[in-house]
Amino acid sequence: MKSVKYIVTLFLLSSLVFNLLLMANFVKTRERNNTVEGKSIGNTTLNNEKPETFCWAREFNASICHDYPVLTDSNLQLERIANGTNLPTSMAFLDADNILVLERIKGTVQQIVNGSIQDQPILDVPVNYAGDRGLLGIAVAKNENPQTTDVFLYFTESLTGKDTLNITDDSVNRLYKFQFKDNRLIEKKLLLNITSDSPLMDGGHSSGKLRIGPDHNLYLIVGDLREHRTKAQNNQTGPEPDGTSVIYRVSQNGTSAVPTILGDKEPLDKFYAYGIRESFGFDFDPVTDKLWDTENGPSYGDEINLVEPGFNSGWKRQQGFLVNSYYPDDFVNIGEKDKPGKYSDPEFVWNQTVAPTALKFLNTDKLGKQYKNDMLVGDGKFGNIYHFDLKDNRTRLAVYTPLADKIADNTKELKKIIFGSGFGIVTDLQVGPDGYLYVLAYTGEIWKIFPKTVTNTDN
Repeated sequence: MKSVKYIVTLFLLSSLVFNLLLMANFVKTRERNNTVEGKSIGNTTLNNEKPETFCWAREFNASICHDYPVLTDSNLQLERIANGTNLPTSMAFLDADNILVLERIKGTVQQIVNGSIQDQPILDVPVNYAGDRGLLGIAVAKNENPQTTDVFLYFTESLTGKDTLNITDDSVNRLYKFQFKDNRLIEKKLLLNITSDSPLMDGGHSSGKLRIGPDHNLYLIVGDLREHRTKAQNNQTGPEPDGTSVIYRVSQNGTSAVPTILGDKEPLDKFYAYGIRESFGFDFDPVTDKLWDTENGPSYGDEINLVEPGFNSGWKRQQGFLVNSYYPDDFVNIGEKDKPGKYSDPEFVWNQTVAPTALKFLNTDKLGKQYKNDMLVGDGKFGNIYHFDLKDNRTRLAVYTPLADKIADNTKELKKIIFGSGFGIVTDLQVGPDGYLYVLAYTGEIWKIFPKTVTNTDN
């Protein structure tokens, strides 16, 4: 049996190689020019001349690479509507012509108007960007009375006052509320302070995606920050939860949302779910209002989960369907007596990891009635977008042979559920005000997906 030291060393080396490959891919793809003249290539429209061939997955499996992103449905087409943001993590629409994009390591919020990045960011905050840290999550709320637009941001704030990569520099994870006015973000209000302490000193597993739920509350995912070991990570003998490995649910003013899910005392009054290792995507089913998320495993066990209130995702006792032999005891219930937490198995598992990222429900039939209310999931390893139907009152994914066991053991088994390929690292998926799908890639590009029966002038 391999020693723990050997396994940890192997894991750290794998992580180093992964990040080096990521940066190499980024350098190559940033060489594309940023002109806006359209050019159709197959089912892809590029807003420039033919770019250099790229494929994040080439280092892993060249057979799945393409010169450009491609879609499996020949009735759909792609248009690159913007290019040039720096390592973007999330995006949000202000309206049909305005998109806000977060740049992770620069701490800047860029405004894209009609496909053009504006000369100056609308906000620049000091971030610590060691590991997965940086400017991570955004959500937008439009108010009717008075007519204002609130923008919520989650990031690792550098307390040095400047952007820094140094893991030992003082920092804290924070959720802020701003008001968007005159193309600026003003009236900054602090909603949450969350530790940024990283026991393994690498800044990993920050997560940071942010959503506004159908109940109008804010939902925020925070990972284990490499690697906190509290009861929220299913450590029976660990300390009380410290705000890591959880999904927060708070009001738009940062107070606990009523009714509370796991308890009425702090910090449980702000928790919706726990036991989460690392997640880069979640969304609400537009039919049932139920929450679903993706979760990254270590070298196995990437997941898609149905996240019921009080959900325990199982980390670190279980990832995928594999139980950690060092955690033989049962799952930990961190909830108060009348508000228990409860573990449930994932609804889908990749045993050969793909690093699932963004998750989005298509609450539109603009891509075709066959896609309406279906789930799409991006990944960071192969540049794929996966398509899932739902069944059993929308509590299960409709997967069939060879995925009927809810497990993908290799990339060949994924063929039937691939919606698109060649996007690089997919960091966000959004449905725009026009009802079409938009894909944000870590390379700095935004792709629009829409039917071939629709021309650019029809949009």
